[in-house]
Amino acid sequence: MKKKMNKINYQLELDKIIKKLQKDNKTPTLLMHSCCAPCSSYCLSYLAEYFKITIFYYNPNITSKSEYDKRLAEVQKFAAQFKIKYPIEVIAGDYEKEKFLEMAKGLENEPERGKRCYLCYKLRLEKTAQYASEHHFDFFATTLTLSPYKNANWLNEIGESLNKEISATYLYSDFKKKNGYKRSIELSKKYNLYRQNYCGCIYSKIGR
Repeated sequence: MKKKMNKINYQLELDKIIKKLQKDNKTPTLLMHSCCAPCSSYCLSYLAEYFKITIFYYNPNITSKSEYDKRLAEVQKFAAQFKIKYPIEVIAGDYEKEKFLEMAKGLENEPERGKRCYLCYKLRLEKTAQYASEHHFDFFATTLTLSPYKNANWLNEIGESLNKEISATYLYSDFKKKNGYKRSIELSKKYNLYRQNYCGCIYSKIGR
């Protein structure tokens, strides 16, 4: 949870990467961690032209298996309906609620966007990075930066730190920029996607 002196424009960093890919005429593989279908909708619509995308759905923070499966089904539905040049595969990670609860011990009373959330981001991104490295993806990223309730700086800092440990490269993002969040709401309505009213964990649900 280090604070950087100079704030980085992660949307600009993403734009630079995309511009270079276009110049080099390359379409790399991307493992995209997905928290839910609504957040995935805009991210996929934005990046599908530039990457061959595989969705990795791994969210051990979600309150129950039924909610986990419901959100997964919506991700699969959207991926099947959204017609793009390169078909999108959805990889379903195991529901490992016990890992989240163990991580959250002693942090139950932390506020939203506090240390518990930081460690939750880290838990999910570490698993994504591991899968990306083991299966030889060029890049990995997360849809979490779309949400105005998530700390994009923390997410990008975690992703950047994982670059040193694996072969895949973290793709910087701040998907809420360029009206990304607004666009996700529009796409959710268009595709009739389930939009949950809490992040996923029991603590965010209690706070509603």
